[in-house]
Amino acid sequence: MSKHTMTETAEAAGERTAKAAEAVQNLTRWRDDFPTPGVRFADLTPVFADAAGFQAVIECLGAVAPRADLVAGVDARGFLLGAGVAAALGTGVLAVRKAGKLPPPVRSREYTLEYGTASLEIPADGIELAGRRVLLIDDVLATGGTLAAAAELLTEAGAEVVAAAVVLELEALGGRARQGDYTLSAVIKL
Repeated sequence: MSKHTMTETAEAAGERTAKAAEAVQNLTRWRDDFPTPGVRFADLTPVFADAAGFQAVIECLGAVAPRADLVAGVDARGFLLGAGVAAALGTGVLAVRKAGKLPPPVRSREYTLEYGTASLEIPADGIELAGRRVLLIDDVLATGGTLAAAAELLTEAGAEVVAAAVVLELEALGGRARQGDYTLSAVIKL
């Protein structure tokens, strides 16, 4: 797939999504009470380690915004996904980092998680984001704070978040309601 790919048929899109969804359903490891009591953690590492599963997920996420000119992957599993999608689309990739991982100056945004608070950062200089069309990638959409904070950071820097995509959406946690006006896609919704 490249950013110059012609529009695909609905049947081809459905087959691609079904292949990715099957890999996620069959390979995801679930762990209760991790990282804190009451949280059920979806470990997608086995999906990423499976060549066919990883490729199917990358193709599915990349199809969300084939004309994006930058992919932003959210720390940490979003880095893996974002790099794969960027390579498939022929774009650059931006790592949206956890606080304290980038040298100053940085743009920062604090947000709430289902089990606490955290902060994300992007470089405040060195990467021109104004006017860039960005596809935002993360692994799981739960309460939505992480993805919303990343989108706010990118928008604040002058980028246009044209779409966001995740592998797994936990619908009961209502994270979709916290997102902006951009298209949000998930390989699987539970």
